[in-house]
Amino acid sequence: MKKTIFVVDDSISNLTTISEVLSPYYAVRTIPSGTKAIERLEKMIPDIVLLDIEMPEIDGFDVFRHLRNDERLKEIPVIFLTAKKDHETESKALEMGVVDFISKPFNPAVLLNRVKHHIGIAELVRERTAQLYNANRDVVFVLADVVENRDELTGDHLGRTSYIVKILLKRMLEKSVYEEQISGWDFDLMSECSLLHDVGKIKVADTILKKPGKLTSEEYDIMKSHAVYGENIIETIIARSGGNVFLHNAKLFAVSHHEHWDGKGYPYGLSGEDIPLQGRIMAIADVFDALMSKRIYKEEFPAEQALEIIASEKGKHFDPKIVEAFFDVKEEICRELYDIVL
Repeated sequence: MKKTIFVVDDSISNLTTISEVLSPYYAVRTIPSGTKAIERLEKMIPDIVLLDIEMPEIDGFDVFRHLRNDERLKEIPVIFLTAKKDHETESKALEMGVVDFISKPFNPAVLLNRVKHHIGIAELVRERTAQLYNANRDVVFVLADVVENRDELTGDHLGRTSYIVKILLKRMLEKSVYEEQISGWDFDLMSECSLLHDVGKIKVADTILKKPGKLTSEEYDIMKSHAVYGENIIETIIARSGGNVFLHNAKLFAVSHHEHWDGKGYPYGLSGEDIPLQGRIMAIADVFDALMSKRIYKEEFPAEQALEIIASEKGKHFDPKIVEAFFDVKEEICRELYDIVL
């Protein structure tokens, strides 16, 4: 399948020339203005963008800023098309992240070779990113397995909560709940990141983690430290590996899933939307599964009672908007995870 190129220029003659050179090798989409380019980018993601700098209404810099501010589009390589030769323009563009310049009037051989070169680099980056993502997944599953085996009394808590996270995210997007934040998220990736929310329990002693009775206040303080332990463990991995979006999100799940909407949670006493969205979503998934599951210190709750508790904590423990999304999918969650028909 041919790679797709967007060519954005207000000159019809330039669009025609570029299309004639590149069309034998690529699927070329010519776009006569910056405004139309932004509209087209909402519907289709190209492999590379050739972008004129000087255009009326919205210039090339404005279009480029739009690309970089959109999670779906920010990795698309952009080549500026320009008749300008000044160093100031080039420096500004390179600082912003433009990968190259092609000067007007166009030399067909230069145009074709530059495009081939940068499409090849972009393809290599995608391959390396996929390899890194797969490596991260392996790390997650190993660490999650260690946590699950140490705290075997929780059963498949991690698997169930990751399922709830994914279902919740889908419903939130359907309801336009925090749409600006989550529209660019990979829900499969976020679900897998959430598997590390309890990774800090690795550092909690078995005498506390597996205690059959109620914890003392001192023991409870130690148990609560697993959120910061989790943050520190993942930060150590980030420091050694260079970090990436996967680990960044895993850290937010780990450190913030016990924060409360009203500010009475831990470890940092954050409140409202100051709590990372990952933590606010994880909080509901984590508590609901804990209520629905048998533990060494308690029996499972009936589904109706567990749902009543979640509802009663709306605006206190939990983000009200996410609670509403949760109740939209409660039947699916109870059926798929707990074999209960409400």
